[in-house]
Amino acid sequence: MTYLAKPKFHHPAIEVNALGLTHRDYEGSVSTLCAGCGHDSISAAIIRACFELSLPPHRIAKLSGIGCSSKTPTYMLGQSHGFNSVHGRMPSVLTGASLANREMLYLGVSGDGDTASIGLGQFAHAMRRGVDMTYITENNGVYGLTKGQFSATSDTGSKSKKGVDNPDAPIDLVALALQLGATFVARGFSGDKGQLVPLIKAAFEHRGAAFIDVVSPCVAFNNHEGSTKSFDYVREHNLALNSLDFITGRAPIELEAKAGTGETVTLHDGSVVRLHRLAEDYDCRDKSAALAMLERHRVGGALVTGLIYMNEEPVNLHQRLNMAQRPLNAMAEGELCPGSKALDAINQSLR
Repeated sequence: MTYLAKPKFHHPAIEVNALGLTHRDYEGSVSTLCAGCGHDSISAAIIRACFELSLPPHRIAKLSGIGCSSKTPTYMLGQSHGFNSVHGRMPSVLTGASLANREMLYLGVSGDGDTASIGLGQFAHAMRRGVDMTYITENNGVYGLTKGQFSATSDTGSKSKKGVDNPDAPIDLVALALQLGATFVARGFSGDKGQLVPLIKAAFEHRGAAFIDVVSPCVAFNNHEGSTKSFDYVREHNLALNSLDFITGRAPIELEAKAGTGETVTLHDGSVVRLHRLAEDYDCRDKSAALAMLERHRVGGALVTGLIYMNEEPVNLHQRLNMAQRPLNAMAEGELCPGSKALDAINQSLR
């Protein structure tokens, strides 16, 4: 029944934010993803974060590429601007939009295939250039739209639904974002909204390249025994998950965990996931320590969640290019094109 429009009426006492908007004002169309998909939980977290921040929907631009994750902007922020680009090219389209209009808040939604495979180069340059954006990767370690092949974030030795072992080493997007120069780096879990919503809110407030890798198990093709991205594996090796069954349409798993603790989650197919929340006294300002911490927990088989690194004085692309404070799309032709004399002067200065 996803073709039916959501009703417009609501309870007169429904919660409103500082703008007088309700939670419904930040929602989108009804989701067409598999029942219990973690991506829908991420959409709900984004909606909640924008509502609590009282962000004007018309100031948000949401962009995506191709994949299950790239469909999710349809299911959130229905009153915001949106652009669905081609596979792996979302960062460059977002960069161009940001340069044209710096007054917008940019949300890039991608997946592990869209980011870590065909879009890896685009992701790298967006992070190193410091594009002012919130970049969320909905990471399930599998190609869901094309029926379950391994993605570049699939762990070595993890099994596909057909029982094939993955021989390749995985790409850790969190560690990569750190090394590339992102000034806000975090990891969350789709089932831990209590942790994910504050991370998204902080990313929106950050004026630089903010990256959040969200582990989001695929209930259709990567939620089986042997998968290291399944609900049970994540729940066992960390803390943030719950098991759900795509076939029977169960509700998504939700989990609340204390800071500094780890939890092993067993899925209904017998596989497990280990999650570990960073302690409250963890210093997220030390990049070298963050990289060492990620490697230490990786060797131990755990996925670290929380705010991993933040530069309190970020320099974004607008600052590096010394861009005008006024958006380019608000300038007249004479301001954007100074004429042939100015170009001749520039050419002469370079001789």
